[in-house]
Amino acid sequence: MANKLLIRLYNVGLGDCIYVRIPADSPATNDFHILIDCGSLGEKVLLENALKHLETKMLPSVGNTGKKRLDLLVATHPHKDHIIGFDPDAFKNIQIGQVWLSPIMNKNHQQAENTHSLQAFTTNAIRGIQARGLALGPEFALLAALYGLDRKGAEKALTETIPRQQNGIEPKYVKAGDTSSSLGLALPQAKITVVGPENNIDYFYLGDDEAAGFQGLAGFAKTFAAEAPVKKSLQPSNISVGDFQKLQSRMLSDAFAFANLSSEVENNSSVVLLIEWRNKRLLFVGDAEWDEQFKEGKRNASWNVMWNKRKSLLNKPIDFLKIGHHGSVNATPWLADAPDTHEVNQILNAILPRPAQGKTPKAQAVVSTKRANYDVIPDTNLMAELGKRVKKQRIYKTAFGKIPDFDFNSIPFYADKEQANLNKKQPYRTDFEKMLDKGEFVDITI
Repeated sequence: MANKLLIRLYNVGLGDCIYVRIPADSPATNDFHILIDCGSLGEKVLLENALKHLETKMLPSVGNTGKKRLDLLVATHPHKDHIIGFDPDAFKNIQIGQVWLSPIMNKNHQQAENTHSLQAFTTNAIRGIQARGLALGPEFALLAALYGLDRKGAEKALTETIPRQQNGIEPKYVKAGDTSSSLGLALPQAKITVVGPENNIDYFYLGDDEAAGFQGLAGFAKTFAAEAPVKKSLQPSNISVGDFQKLQSRMLSDAFAFANLSSEVENNSSVVLLIEWRNKRLLFVGDAEWDEQFKEGKRNASWNVMWNKRKSLLNKPIDFLKIGHHGSVNATPWLADAPDTHEVNQILNAILPRPAQGKTPKAQAVVSTKRANYDVIPDTNLMAELGKRVKKQRIYKTAFGKIPDFDFNSIPFYADKEQANLNKKQPYRTDFEKMLDKGEFVDITI
């Protein structure tokens, strides 16, 4: 175990909290410790438990200081299910070497000005709707949860408070092309390359057309800002009941469009890391999304941008994949009904090729997920496809069947979402591994 690279995905519900330990390559070097994301849309106690375990069981001591050493902290993007656990109090006894953040989190980044405007519009609109007590459907409620007030505190912790308590280290807003070496990170036994996002967030992930579409809507967001006076139950006297309901419906529709677009841009601004160690390649993709194809100067998804701008890094097999966006179909490039020549399938076939008949796959993959929060996460057709391409997988129908009197209907959305693929090989899933009583985390060793 000491000679192996360890990837540990803590079970934090719908969120990511990933620990990576790269072993020393000689007595003159130390193991290298990384934390990638710490967030959840579920109970915060899961994050607290994960961080406590990390501090007390996994990180080495720093001399007699009483502190533990974490060499690198990475927050891939600012969604709550990736950053809400970054509480400064949880890191007061941890000495951090560097903090890497997505450039979208730099509020002074000139190439993300339109994106930051969109984020502000979205936040104001959503909080205004919440303040008015309007009924939200499940999809809108999930998007709204990503923009809660506590997210602002987590962003401040990452960009200001935690770096300040670490003797004033400056967070690094990393972009495609950066490497551990170019960022001044001493890592003799491995190399970390940032594959995404590109630095020009507005150009690659928002696009000129989308920016023009919301430039005139600042007044809309301001009108419905959460800070504005709100009388939840009082209908305006100068508008009919029917017109008022139409206004509310339009307000919800526009805010939902804002939230969808803003959320997609934030996902596509995820920090994507390629770790190379002893000729092994490990890919951590945050919530990077894919689209049909790359379009120069238009709104693009991260996978398409990486394939067109950083193909040399992706155009060969990897040994480990952190499955993106909790197993959502929009975050692992794959089109079941398209030919292998399609851009999307070219990407997946390059990084996780199908093994030849009779051969065992060489790669590993794992997903941090929870079905209960959102019924399309994970996509089980995708899980079954990835199960064909990785060597460590589980047939969960067989595994659950070994539990005496196990009720398959206790699995959320069993009949609608899980039953069809439960008898097929799938990569390890944190939600199912927890149901199998395998512990509070899933380990992959290389």
